[in-house]
Amino acid sequence: MSMATPGTGAGGVAGMWPRRRSMWFDVTVAVMAAAECAMNAATFVRNQGMAMPWTVAAAVFGVLASLTLLVRRRWPLTPVVAALATIPLQAGYMLLMVGLYTIGAYRLEGVTWRFAERRAMSLLCAVAILETTLVSALTIGRQHPQALHSGVPEYALLIMSLLVAVGITVAPTMLGLYVGARRRLLEALRERAEGLETELALLAEQARERAQRAQVEERARIAREMHDVVAHRVSLLVVHAGALERVVRRDPDRAAESAKLMGDIGRQALDELRQILGVLRTVESAPVSGQEAAAVLAVPTSDAPGLADIPRLVDESRAAGLGVRLTVGGARRALSSDTERTAYRVVQEALTNVLKHAPGADAEVVVAYMVGGVALAVSNTCPVEVERHYGSGLPSGGNGLLGMRERVTALGGTFAAGPTDSGGFRVEARLLAAG
Repeated sequence: MSMATPGTGAGGVAGMWPRRRSMWFDVTVAVMAAAECAMNAATFVRNQGMAMPWTVAAAVFGVLASLTLLVRRRWPLTPVVAALATIPLQAGYMLLMVGLYTIGAYRLEGVTWRFAERRAMSLLCAVAILETTLVSALTIGRQHPQALHSGVPEYALLIMSLLVAVGITVAPTMLGLYVGARRRLLEALRERAEGLETELALLAEQARERAQRAQVEERARIAREMHDVVAHRVSLLVVHAGALERVVRRDPDRAAESAKLMGDIGRQALDELRQILGVLRTVESAPVSGQEAAAVLAVPTSDAPGLADIPRLVDESRAAGLGVRLTVGGARRALSSDTERTAYRVVQEALTNVLKHAPGADAEVVVAYMVGGVALAVSNTCPVEVERHYGSGLPSGGNGLLGMRERVTALGGTFAAGPTDSGGFRVEARLLAAG
């Protein structure tokens, strides 16, 4: 198995090639500038009538000054300072132009430079223009003395020198500023694109997490719905089956009535299960997200039970042998479908728990309409004759109270359940009208 070392992969090679190309470019420019600077400096010294050692020293000085171009990207000011030192020798013009370009293209880092950037640029350009103008004027004056004797005014020579100086200094500086601004703009755009890519990745991850949470919440909601439907109906079926077994021989008419009730309860359970499964098939038939699935499953069907169905629920429990009394108080108020369905499920699950865990006990259901919503209370007395009652021994998953609490708190209501002082049990819930 091959091991990739740092910098040798595809990304490392791609990053090394531009650096090597820039390095060789700087070396080439430095060599050309060194040749120009050494030759012009040596020529100037020789024309002044100095000895050969001074000519060699000037050439060496020009070469050393030009070598500062090798570090121009890291220290942009160094080549400019070196060029200003060689200009009096009528050399280093190429060094000066490249150095001014570098200052504009490779801006120095640091707070001090950012605050004084324009001032420093202006000062360096002014010094370079002044120095170059003076040197150019002296050079033109010496090389073309006949021009002055033939009537050409001195200010014309100064204007020519100034134009040469401006061309040597301002043009490379402006070009460097343009290239540097363009480079920084591209870097900012690239960083922005990378930031947007990271942000999109985070948003996608958050969307996946939200979809997973929605899935988990919907599974819990469907589990509560299935539990409420199946547990209540099956509990009634078990109770009626026990009663049917006890009276089938002694009272055939009552046995037939129990069998008819069992059939009605079974059909109601099947109808409610078909409603839930129908919604699930609708969701699964289309590729929708978890939140869309939650929205579809949250839409109640036209046959969804509500507070108006509580009397029928009480009658079913009473037919199963539970002594239950219903009390309704307050003025009937319009509530949302979610509130209606949750109230029905709370009463349904509470009566189912009485059938399961308190055989032989009497129960009371209280529905009180209030200004802020509706209050529910289901309580039962202490169970008696547990051994002989046909409703004993029903299995329990332990999720009834948890499901009721989740339903109520999901709508912003309050829920409480616990034993009473007399040995019974009481379930209380309050649901808001805005549910």
